[in-house]
Amino acid sequence: MKKPFLERIAGREIQAFVVFTIALFWLAAFLTDTPIRILEGMVKIVSSRDALITDYFELGGYGAAFFNGGLVLMMGYLLLKAEKAMFTGLTMAALFMNAGFALFGKNPLNVWPILFGTFLYSRFHHTRFSRYIYTALFGTCLAPFITEIIYILPYSKWVNMAVSIVVGILIGFILPPLSMHTASMHMGYNLFNVGFSAGIVAFVMVCILRSFGLESEATLIWKEGVPMPLIIVLYGYFLLAFVYGLVLSKGQWKGWIRIMRHPGRAVADFVYMDGVGATFLNMGLVGVLATSYILLIGGDLSGPVVGAILTVFGFGAFGVHLRNYVPVLLGVLLATFITVFEVTAPAIQLAAVFSMGVAPIAGQFGPVAGFLAGFLHLAIVSCTNDMYGGLNLYNNGFSCGWVAIIMVPFVESFIKRFDTRKKNKGGHKE
Repeated sequence: MKKPFLERIAGREIQAFVVFTIALFWLAAFLTDTPIRILEGMVKIVSSRDALITDYFELGGYGAAFFNGGLVLMMGYLLLKAEKAMFTGLTMAALFMNAGFALFGKNPLNVWPILFGTFLYSRFHHTRFSRYIYTALFGTCLAPFITEIIYILPYSKWVNMAVSIVVGILIGFILPPLSMHTASMHMGYNLFNVGFSAGIVAFVMVCILRSFGLESEATLIWKEGVPMPLIIVLYGYFLLAFVYGLVLSKGQWKGWIRIMRHPGRAVADFVYMDGVGATFLNMGLVGVLATSYILLIGGDLSGPVVGAILTVFGFGAFGVHLRNYVPVLLGVLLATFITVFEVTAPAIQLAAVFSMGVAPIAGQFGPVAGFLAGFLHLAIVSCTNDMYGGLNLYNNGFSCGWVAIIMVPFVESFIKRFDTRKKNKGGHKE
């Protein structure tokens, strides 16, 4: 007698969902465009500048963008399989962040030098690549440097390509030790730690380029509108994840309720702590929340926005849930009413969705602190992209790092003072 399906895939639930998602990306690609147009679009994607904001929906078409998303997601999945890595909440965050950014900035050609650089770092220290594999996957946020150098260097195309590959390898080699140090700066309250360390690297490298008279400028290629088929696919996909989680948890909500009680401060791996079923429940819900926010404000389901939503979906397995996400999201939204920023401006839409990077502040210190974190994030992220010419795809992650560094010590000092005064008053009463 055959074992039930769920029992047969026990321990492989996440892998099954990732493989399904890869297939869904490719199915969407071929339902949207012809093979010839997908190929033409892929040529545009891999041969063009990738600085923020370069929307692959607009640049190469929906078919090529979705095909590229499937390729990048498959590369990450096969890399984890080759290293025999455990598939956990952190895995989901890394894979879906890469899949999301494969709709605006990452492609199979510009990510591999960084991955290889981190591989060399592991060999240099005589350790397995699996120890640094997540840093490598997140570190591909600096992939635009690879293509940018090809365009701005004054040498031949082949020399420029060789230099760009060397620079990419160097980036991958630098990021692991730097990321370990930056994690202590924000104390786990920024879920985009590698985005913060990558921002530092990007700033330094852009300064070096400018010292040689080489300039890199941010760009804006953006697909407007909210296609109904895309709305249906997104909601259907998140509903499927929710139902999948409900089936895996056998209809129980206890695990999801426990997730809601976590502050989300890294390392908050919901798969380890509360089970894979509860994690998929949570992922589906945060995906619906992020999508609904964009639709309610009249935003666009562009490549970058859909990529941001998929990133939130992935981090629904690693630190983000409704209770700690809603306050920072509202902080960004309400800030647009009293500042010069337009709520539907491309960068502001992304800032709102990606504000989940500081969700642990709301989870740890309450909704008021989360609201203020969202407000501060909007102010900072509007300035940081100019520091590195759009060459750090995780610009919001860099901003979230500064929000945490500024806010957390300040909030903790007030909490400690309040607790001290409360104890002193209690002592006087006695």
